Amino acid sequence: MNPPRYPQGHALLIGVANYQQVTNLPAAILNDAQDVAATLTSPSYCGYESKNVVTLLDSEATRAAVLNSLAELATRAGTDDTACVFFSGHGAVVGPHGAEDSVLVTVDTNLADIEKTSISSDEFAQALSQIKAKRVLVFIDACHAGGAAISKTLTDGKGHEFKSGYSSNTFAKLATGSGRALMASCRASEVSTVFSRARNSVFTTALLAGLKGAADKSNSGFIKLFDLFNYVAEEVPKQIPDGQHPIFKADNLEGNFAIALSQGGKKSAASSLIESSASPEDLWVTLELALIELYPFGPRDQEIWSRAGGDLSRLEFHSTGRAAWHSALRKLKQGGGGRSINFLTLLRIALEDFSNHPTLAAMNSPGN
Repeated sequence: MNPPRYPQGHALLIGVANYQQVTNLPAAILNDAQDVAATLTSPSYCGYESKNVVTLLDSEATRAAVLNSLAELATRAGTDDTACVFFSGHGAVVGPHGAEDSVLVTVDTNLADIEKTSISSDEFAQALSQIKAKRVLVFIDACHAGGAAISKTLTDGKGHEFKSGYSSNTFAKLATGSGRALMASCRASEVSTVFSRARNSVFTTALLAGLKGAADKSNSGFIKLFDLFNYVAEEVPKQIPDGQHPIFKADNLEGNFAIALSQGGKKSAASSLIESSASPEDLWVTLELALIELYPFGPRDQEIWSRAGGDLSRLEFHSTGRAAWHSALRKLKQGGGGRSINFLTLLRIALEDFSNHPTLAAMNSPGN
């Protein structure tokens, strides 16, 4: 039996520790990018396809290569996919006081000509806006402090110096756009801690644990956006009390959408099994909950309603996916929604998309 996969997941991981002309960072920064990539592609954890995950480390992470990889991600990720961008490295604050902006510092950044050799927040935001996926999540782990050697400045040893990190304005800019969200390792006034001899930064340690299943406290079989941030936001301050607080920015999110499998899609017995004696109404409720989870944008998400034989023109418009599903299934139970669609066609099309989803599989069993 093939292990569960999450083929709609795409990611770009960037880690820079050894800069050509800028202060270096701890080796943990490279581990961060590599370990997140390994977790995303593991069939035991997130289930992403290896071909959909690109990693750029140190010399690979030039300004040109990062921009090209973002453009390639925009080409590769479809409308109904999930796209994640992870960056661990330096950020630099630029601009006048009160109107600070930030740049992403690539391996070849020259502080003497920082505007032309780094990636501005406008360039980064523009690259993200080209990604067609309805769900885009950006992770920023920057403004690093290695052990007790806390520094909030970025220098090249030649007299050029910038404040390290990212401004609040930049965080908001990178999260702009429908279905966009940003998770950063710390507030603009804080540092992202890396303990001496630790494999990962404190932020990425918590992120990895969350992606490996700790964030899926309900054992739903999926890592969901808000659950992941809530877990990371609770865990990091346990290690750095009153010193580091992850932040979350989002724009026009429809709900707590899934971004990966949890422990390879493993669900608890209580959540994955449907008793064969369940009433027809119970089955409708269970299908509705599953569809809201898997297609959070409603019956138009991945065109599931049309593929199941339905007619979208017969459905009413609703501002949220949850409301749209409730209305559509109520109409379907009454015989509406299209001549060729019914409970079974909708269930079987969902199973084609998520063949290893335990709840859908149980509903399709002979006993039901």
